Amino acid sequence: MGSGAIHRRLVFPLAVLTASGLLALAAPTEAHAAAPCPGRKVRTLPFSTGSVVVYKRGGYVCAVTHAKKPGAKRWMSVSVRARGGRAVVDRGRYQRHAGPVTVHAGRRCVWVKGSVSRDSVSSGWILC
Repeated sequence: MGSGAIHRRLVFPLAVLTASGLLALAAPTEAHAAAPCPGRKVRTLPFSTGSVVVYKRGGYVCAVTHAKKPGAKRWMSVSVRARGGRAVVDRGRYQRHAGPVTVHAGRRCVWVKGSVSRDSVSSGWILC
């Protein structure tokens, strides 16, 4: 077998290996799921049926309510209110989480609330 035949037999498998390797590097993994809000996590407010996670970036505050045991749809809510402003609310029947909701707080305090089923949490004025 000449060198041309060997070359042709090696090119296709090498191309397939290279393409699959690049796809494996580019594909996202489940272990590195994206955060629901931009910025850094600044507070977690736990309660018996879930928790509210609060993020901050620049003058914006974002919050998400997570169910402790995701599964069947149930009533959930999350709200964020900057002092002197109106609350931004997401409520409804969800399986995993309510939100995210974001407000521009600037340097003002915020009040965060969240609920899953009948239990809830309320932060009081925070991040002042």
